[in-house]
Amino acid sequence: MGLKIRLARAGAKKRPYYHIVVADSRSPRDGRFIEKIGSYNPMLPAEHADRVRLTPERITHWLSHGAVATERVARFLGTAGLAPMPPRHDRPQQSAPKKKAQERAKVNAAAAAG
Repeated sequence: MGLKIRLARAGAKKRPYYHIVVADSRSPRDGRFIEKIGSYNPMLPAEHADRVRLTPERITHWLSHGAVATERVARFLGTAGLAPMPPRHDRPQQSAPKKKAQERAKVNAAAAAG
């Protein structure tokens, strides 16, 4: 049985609130879980103390039993110092200018400077 530490959605429409839970990886996101170990309220400002609430002793217990945190929860755990901070992956830059546009920008910048 693969254990995951992940978010389970709660709250009303347009008012998200998430429980941080330990669940079997095969169970649905908002379905059955083993234990609730924290909460996340994205409606609060980033610096607010109650935005992410964790139970450190239960989290370390489940991590020692082989539970794997999802990407978002791993960032929460890294910030709290309960696990190593995950590396930030480079996302595709699809909106970046293509090769010809970059060349035009380079020529325009040289013309404006010179």
